[in-house]
Amino acid sequence: MQTPILDEVRRPTATEGNGMQLALSPSRAADYKNCPLLYRFRSIDRLPEPPSAVATKGTLVHAVLDEVFNAPANLRSPAAAVALVQPAWQTLCEEKPELEQLFASDTEAAEWLSSAKALVMGYFELEDPQRLEPEAREIFLEVELDDTLKLRGYVDRLDVTPAGEIRVVDYKTGAVPSEAFEAKALFQLKFYALMIWKTRGVVPKQLRLVYLRSKQVLDYAPSEQELLNCERLLRSLARAITAAKQSGKFLPRPGRLCSWCPHQQLCPAHGGTPPPYPYDLV
Repeated sequence: MQTPILDEVRRPTATEGNGMQLALSPSRAADYKNCPLLYRFRSIDRLPEPPSAVATKGTLVHAVLDEVFNAPANLRSPAAAVALVQPAWQTLCEEKPELEQLFASDTEAAEWLSSAKALVMGYFELEDPQRLEPEAREIFLEVELDDTLKLRGYVDRLDVTPAGEIRVVDYKTGAVPSEAFEAKALFQLKFYALMIWKTRGVVPKQLRLVYLRSKQVLDYAPSEQELLNCERLLRSLARAITAAKQSGKFLPRPGRLCSWCPHQQLCPAHGGTPPPYPYDLV
C-alpha cells in the first residue's frame, strides 16, 4: 500500500468547512461509530483511497440489478441479467479507468467477473423481479432534522404496495453477518427508514436485506420507537462529531476492521502520523 501524497489531498473548501449544518450518510455515521479518525480521514481530510475489488464488485452488481428493472417484467430473466454484467463493467471502467488496474492478469479479472455474474444469478433464487415493480431504485433521499443536522443517502430499492405500505430493500454482496453484527447491518436500513418516515409520514412496513453471496433474505419490521431511538443515536453522533471538529481530536479506535483500512500508515495506533488538522477550515 502506498502512502498518499499529502500535498495532493483535496482539502474541504471554506464553504464546506464553515457550514454549521452537519450532513450524515449511513456510511459516514458508521465510520465515526467504528473509528473517529477514519471519519476524519474520509470526511475532513478527504484522503484518496485506492479502489478495491470487493467494493467494485458491489458497485457492479448493484448497477446490474438496477438495470434489470428497466426491462419489461417478462424479460427479467437470469440470462438477460447476466448479459448485462460485461457492458456494466465496461461502463464503470470508462468512468474510472483506474479500475482496470485492479487485477494482476486477465485470468484474475475473468474470475472476478465470473464471481459477479454468480451473484447476479443468485439474486433470482431470492426474489422474482417479474413480480415486482419498484416505486424507485437508486433513489437519493435527504432530510433536515433541524438546522444542525441533515441526513442523506442512496436507497437501493423502494417497493410500495397499492395500500401504501413501504418496503426498503438493500442488496448485499457479502455473506450474512453473525448475530453479533446483524444490528450493524440493520443500522443502514433504519437510517433510511427514519428518512422515509420524516419525509412521507409513514414508518416502512419492512426492511429487507438481500444477501446475494449467502443467498438469504433477512426481513425486519421496524417500530416507530426504534426509529426514534435511531434518531437519538444520530443526534448524539452529530454532537460528538461537531465537538471533535472544534477540538481536532479524532481518536483512532483499533479493532478487527483495521486490517481493511487504507490509511493504516497515517494512523497513530499503527505508528503513523496524520496530516496536520485544518483548523482554519472547520
